[in-house]
Amino acid sequence: MRLDKLSWAAFVREAEAKGSDLFEFLLARAAGELETDKASVLARLSAMLKVMEESVAYGLTGVPSNSGLTGGNAQKMAQAFPRKENERFMRLLGPLASDAVLYATAVTECNAAMGRICAAPTAGASGIVPGVLLALRKHEDLSRTKLVEGLLVAGVIGEVIADRATLAGATGGCQAECGSGAAMAAGAAVYLLGGDGHQIDAAISIVFKNVLGLVCDPVAGLVEVPCIKRNAGGTVQALLAAEMALLGVTSFIPADEAIDAMERVGRSLPHGLRETAEGGMATTPTAQAWAKKYFAR
Repeated sequence: MRLDKLSWAAFVREAEAKGSDLFEFLLARAAGELETDKASVLARLSAMLKVMEESVAYGLTGVPSNSGLTGGNAQKMAQAFPRKENERFMRLLGPLASDAVLYATAVTECNAAMGRICAAPTAGASGIVPGVLLALRKHEDLSRTKLVEGLLVAGVIGEVIADRATLAGATGGCQAECGSGAAMAAGAAVYLLGGDGHQIDAAISIVFKNVLGLVCDPVAGLVEVPCIKRNAGGTVQALLAAEMALLGVTSFIPADEAIDAMERVGRSLPHGLRETAEGGMATTPTAQAWAKKYFAR
């Protein structure tokens, strides 16, 4: 077992030891790792953000997936939100969280329709980070420059997870995909709202506490059901963890150890619960009947 795995806590300690702003420390490190300059790193992140914005826009058109299994829910939600005359319905999550769920759904419906997305960290979990970031921009009046900074923080968190554990549902279940996406988004949200590295650490850990053991069970092996709604759920987990951390709630288990626990749980999951469509929701009667028709076409 490697003893030199990447560590979020180590990054925070090193930045503090150098008296450096956490973002500037992470940016300098990224530039060094990529053998480029800071401006180029930020330009790449800005390009990724643009793809995220475009994938939301495409998903909101109501585009169906190629299989016909999913599509249109983001558009349905967007059309329903402004109906203030319908007093029987209240946005139970609040406007920011509702918009985050809307954007996450749009991105994953774009993905299911073979549209262009930014894997964050994977295609199957591509909606959570943009969902949270773009909702924060709308409701917290964040600049594009600041959002790019948040994307860097999210990316470094993903890098730590990939090094200490896995980002693949086939290896660690959906806790490694939507769970990692939610941890990345939670950390970015804490940063964007003025939190420090220790609060980001707490947010990452809180997410994994809440999704530990989440299986990967796509119906017919397609990244549609239950993947799209899991992205919506992941945005709520991210916002919950970020809010708790920003309110001063700490985590008894540090982020690095929570990630390690996720890796151990992932290795313990049965084969049928790791993206094989041989367990979980994929084996329900409804899913099996639909898959049979789909593959008989």
